[in-house]
Amino acid sequence: MSRTQPALSTPVITAPPWRRLRSTVVRVTEWLEVREDRVVRPDGAECVYDHVVLPGSVTVLAVGDTGTVAVTRQWIYTHADTQWRLPAGGIESGDRDPCAAARRELAEETGLTASRWRQLGVIHGADSTTNHRDHVFLADGLTVGPVHRQAGEDDLEVHWLPFDDLLGLVLAGEVRHAGSAYAVLTAQVTGWVAARGRPGPVS
Repeated sequence: MSRTQPALSTPVITAPPWRRLRSTVVRVTEWLEVREDRVVRPDGAECVYDHVVLPGSVTVLAVGDTGTVAVTRQWIYTHADTQWRLPAGGIESGDRDPCAAARRELAEETGLTASRWRQLGVIHGADSTTNHRDHVFLADGLTVGPVHRQAGEDDLEVHWLPFDDLLGLVLAGEVRHAGSAYAVLTAQVTGWVAARGRPGPVS
């Protein structure tokens, strides 16, 4: 018996419920910008909203011919922990678009290039404090080449895990990187990796 999903209505917003009166740059570094905004909340009260402006990032689920996935293990300074995650990194000013950044990051961290790419989605991290967006990709048709890791990545290890083992790590809470968990769960739900699918061109 088929089950009909209820239609989702989209609210019509005539004006943003939050209004920015002014925005002050508090600090700028090579990696981020801290801002202090004077805003009017939906209840009409004025307040200060502090937030961090970040460049976008990319995460890559790179799947080999046998269905294994390239997974990195590295010390993450901000969490003071060694973590499992997929190849990932920031979008740089010289990258033409997020897919170009994903190709560069995959090659830098793992030495891999891919002939087929599909964008899985874009996710937001820490919405209350930053505008950060992570562009998540699936790649296959892999070729191994030299790595070109950046300073600070000397401890990065690359492991090849069967997809089901990686999914198990995600479900056990051992993959805490949001983009990585999203990529694995999306691939599982869509069946792209289970079917050893051929990612189509990025639209």
